Amino acid sequence: MATPPPELEPLRGKRIVYLTAGAAGMFCGSCLRDNAAAAGLRSLGLDLEVPLVPLYTPIRTDEADLSVDQVFFGGINVYLQQKIPLFRHLPAFLDHWLDRPGLLRRVSSHAVSINPKALGELTLSMIRGEHGNQRKEMRRLVHWMQTESVPDAVCLTNLLVGGCIPGIRRELGVPVVVTLQGDDVFLDALAEPWRSRVLEEMRLLATQVDGFFVFNDDYAARMADLLDLPPEKLWRIPLGIDTADYLPLAEARFAGAPVSAHAPVTIGYFARLCREKGFDLLVDAWIRLCGQRRVSHPGTPLPRLRAGGWLPQAPASYLPDQEEKIRLAGLSEHFEYVGAPEREGKLDFLRAADLFCVPAHFCEPKGLYALEAMASGLPVVGPDHGAFPPLIHQSGGGRLHEADNADDLARVLGGLIDAPAERLDLGRAGHEWVARSATRQIMAVGTARKLAGLFS
Repeated sequence: MATPPPELEPLRGKRIVYLTAGAAGMFCGSCLRDNAAAAGLRSLGLDLEVPLVPLYTPIRTDEADLSVDQVFFGGINVYLQQKIPLFRHLPAFLDHWLDRPGLLRRVSSHAVSINPKALGELTLSMIRGEHGNQRKEMRRLVHWMQTESVPDAVCLTNLLVGGCIPGIRRELGVPVVVTLQGDDVFLDALAEPWRSRVLEEMRLLATQVDGFFVFNDDYAARMADLLDLPPEKLWRIPLGIDTADYLPLAEARFAGAPVSAHAPVTIGYFARLCREKGFDLLVDAWIRLCGQRRVSHPGTPLPRLRAGGWLPQAPASYLPDQEEKIRLAGLSEHFEYVGAPEREGKLDFLRAADLFCVPAHFCEPKGLYALEAMASGLPVVGPDHGAFPPLIHQSGGGRLHEADNADDLARVLGGLIDAPAERLDLGRAGHEWVARSATRQIMAVGTARKLAGLFS
């Protein structure tokens, strides 16, 4: 950015320490968003320092990784300090050895099963901060900021990592901002009484936060109700991506020959393969759609389903269960799972798709994958809750289906399969909207305006 807007000047020369949570080696939407936010803020021409500090494990992103080369609250240490009191008193050099990024990458590449009770206890301990079993880790992070990266403000990737907030406020006396992007999903996965106890601690921590970044009004209302937040603490900012690699895909798509109504169509799903993201719902809808088309469109190619994205190691049966449904429907030759490719593989995936669908069961707070698909010129089909209604309505780049309804999803997909001209129009509308309203630069400016208000 050549000349930053005048209202951003209070940020000039500031250091905003951004705490992001690694996701055990998988591509994580929050990691991708946080990394893009740091890159965008650094590019504003304000001499703004934005150290991106990983928690738990190193982050994984398909863009240049901007995080510092150390990890706080290392997953091994956090777990051992929870289970074995001796580890709460280890000397610093042993803590440093256990928190090495290389070691954490190796360990996090293997499945670790934690039963619901243990997960609840660990989450409660972490969010209690200085009063939990990981108090030594909280102190180490605060000391690092006091001595090596003194911040003017601290941003946290979510409130679940907020156990350090009281120490930051007391020892550093700087503003704290939290992004809300999936706290509710993790919270709802906890069994009682842990969910209620963790939620109580989160509400207490929320009173010490200056503001909360949110990306759409629906999710803001949901989190305000969950955390008892006053409206003035919810700061709506735009969500954005680096469009450089995606826009050329759309240009090539629009410049191509007109698509025949009888040409085979590929439905693309690119997100974590899990129930929360709705892959099972898409499989059910696709199977029903193919069954209907065998009767109504005999002799025409059936739509293909192509899926990509990180496959969690638990539950191990999730993908095999979906593949078995596909086999029983006689559709195995029309389905492909491409794994979790790096950026070039993702671009190839989007290039080969004709429409894009991630029918999330939960209320998606962001939907970065939908922005990437739109930027690539793909029409997007999503559920009528969470981030999707405002995204689809503002962009004109897709269609909504009734959430959790496989029949309605099949209906919407079928309508687009039969309308290649409409797919092209929707894809062009979404592409133009992302280029105009949802770039990384736009996200950075919107974020910076809110942060500048902390110092003006």
